[in-house]
Amino acid sequence: MTATATTTTATGATPTATVTEAVTETFAELYGAGPDGVWAAPGRVNLIGEYTDFNDGFVMPLALPHTAVAAVARRDDGVLRLHSADVDGGVVQLRVDELAPLSDGGWAAYPAGVVWALREAGHRVPGADLHLTSSVPTGAGLSSSAALEVVTALALDDLYALGLSRPELARIAQRAENDFVGVPCGIMDQTASACAVEGHVLHLDCRSLSIRQVPFDLAAHGLSLLVVDTRVKHALGDGAYAARRAGCEEGARVLGVSHLRDVPYADLDEALGRLEDETVRRYVRHIVSDDHRVVRIARLLTEGDVRAVGPLLTEGHASLREDLRVSCDELDLVVESAVAAGALGARMTGGGFGGSAIVLVESSAADEVTRSVEAAFAARGFAPPRVFPAVPSRGAHRVA
Repeated sequence: MTATATTTTATGATPTATVTEAVTETFAELYGAGPDGVWAAPGRVNLIGEYTDFNDGFVMPLALPHTAVAAVARRDDGVLRLHSADVDGGVVQLRVDELAPLSDGGWAAYPAGVVWALREAGHRVPGADLHLTSSVPTGAGLSSSAALEVVTALALDDLYALGLSRPELARIAQRAENDFVGVPCGIMDQTASACAVEGHVLHLDCRSLSIRQVPFDLAAHGLSLLVVDTRVKHALGDGAYAARRAGCEEGARVLGVSHLRDVPYADLDEALGRLEDETVRRYVRHIVSDDHRVVRIARLLTEGDVRAVGPLLTEGHASLREDLRVSCDELDLVVESAVAAGALGARMTGGGFGGSAIVLVESSAADEVTRSVEAAFAARGFAPPRVFPAVPSRGAHRVA
């Protein structure tokens, strides 16, 4: 979906009353009656733990104050009607019993895929009318698609009293993206959108799917976390995810483990010595060390030593740049210019080859660091980046 202006409060992922009123009014104009309710689900940014999810490892995302918002009403006639305020075109009308995976590559595949996944799991969803809008930036690696899936899943769960837990909603949303849309994502994005708690990061074990909410009250420590959207996506990223996944699987096979999560950090050097392929060796080094960084950062946050997280972010970026090789000039420039201007640490976040970076700064220095990054981009002839604070926000919830 096309990004719109931010429509959330400064402290949590709840749409303003104006946004709620607008989606309700538009819904009534489209469908001739008001919705049964309005729901919101946030995008996310990942603090640490990149490419570790499909290795059964650890990740640590937080919800953004940017949300997908859905006004929804029940139907019992097998009809699914979908409309987006952010995409040109009218209402998309489908029949729930004719939904088929990989049949439509457009935006409507995301909410339609959720309906399909719920029905495939045996849940009664006889139809619905939906009107959607989103303030989650698209193409920035901030999980705009997961927000769209989760808000749809939550609304239908509420309306049809399906009784699903938040982790179950996340799995339904992931199946929609994997099997219906055809994107082989891990479980992190949907879990963060469904399960995040305001003022916390979500420490997720991607093997057991156990969740621990870790306090991340930056304001109390005089700190800010900035998201720097480079606004670029390089074609080099096409196919990179699959290639790195295959390399990690090969590394696990040679090392005799089911997933790289099973390689202890203390044994990393010995494990690397058993790998002959240099590319596989680099991938293994990144995954095992990034899993270890997640554990270290979780410990630091639990102890309240938030500033000590900064150098680990920068260390993680070096690993992504040198070992996984998924960075790019724009992302490297964010990290270099931010740290040079006094940031505590910075790293690319998400799949790489463009998208966004995060920067941990003293709040008093946020404007200066932002100006330094913008000046560095201008000096290199890059398009101006988009910079905004990542306030740890609440997960999906009913608004009205």
